[in-house]
Amino acid sequence: MDQQLRDLVCGMPKAELHIHIEGSLEPELIFDLARRNGVALSWPDVEALRQAYSFTDLQSFLDIYYAGASVLLTQQDFYDMTWAYLERAHADNVHHVEIFFDPQTHTGRGVPFAAVIDGIHGALADAGTRWGISGGLIMCFLRHLSEEDAMATLQQALPHLEKIIGVGLDSSEHGHPPEKFTAAFARCRELGLHLVAHAGEEGPPAYIWSALDVLQVERIDHGVRCLEDPALAERLASSGMALTVCPLSNVKLRVFNEIGDHNLAQLLDAGIAATVNSDDPAYFGGYINDNFIAVFKALGMDREHAKTLARNSFNASFMPEHQKQAKLAEVEAWFSR
Repeated sequence: MDQQLRDLVCGMPKAELHIHIEGSLEPELIFDLARRNGVALSWPDVEALRQAYSFTDLQSFLDIYYAGASVLLTQQDFYDMTWAYLERAHADNVHHVEIFFDPQTHTGRGVPFAAVIDGIHGALADAGTRWGISGGLIMCFLRHLSEEDAMATLQQALPHLEKIIGVGLDSSEHGHPPEKFTAAFARCRELGLHLVAHAGEEGPPAYIWSALDVLQVERIDHGVRCLEDPALAERLASSGMALTVCPLSNVKLRVFNEIGDHNLAQLLDAGIAATVNSDDPAYFGGYINDNFIAVFKALGMDREHAKTLARNSFNASFMPEHQKQAKLAEVEAWFSR
């Protein structure tokens, strides 16, 4: 990857559509918040925690992820975590971000729902004022918990719906198909919320079908296993259904053995509206530009791939149409220099 292409990719306007805000919690901030809140951690120092970031699968990651989240107790904690991410996003020329958050991870520990959402939303609002970053919050249901629990979380969210643009489905895929949450997603659809779901990362292509046909989602998070099913790949391409792909995450969690095995270029060549995102950047080795650099280096991707990915990121977003067109014009201007 030559310097000119690197500068082009890193500097281009982009949207990030698959970022778990709790997954942006860097070890240094985990220790700072632990000290502030008097939380005892299992690791003696930052370096020991970093060394623990050696995952064999999604579940081994989630075990550390939930332990890290235990330091988040107050509205200020959620603000500080989100602000730290947004500073990195701004540095990577992210103009729009749709942030996933997992309220059940926190309310189950006794943290008030309002503290979670107000802290995250407040930081996003301030980033809009300071840098012009637009965005919204997507509340995710933890799929390893029951649909009843998801419904209870939705009930808690009702007074805060003006701060939420959509709902998603995350956590461990194995044994938890999308259809487990049919009623919860139907209710969210009635409320006018956008719908997305993790599917086809560790789970099979059948989970992508279910997310589309049963949950009626508007976007698939991950979805990289779709190429195992040619009919599914054709459907995604012909319908323009976007995938929020997270390359470094996929390698870290052994979906692909190494970055050179990733199928991002194949997805684009198949006409699928793939996007590049960072997922849980503190745990998986990089923020959005790190992901771009890694796949462009390993897969020999070029200027046209970059332009397609930038356009896809805005087209796949839930921005108002006039805003979307303005951002697409900025992409055109960037690549016409």
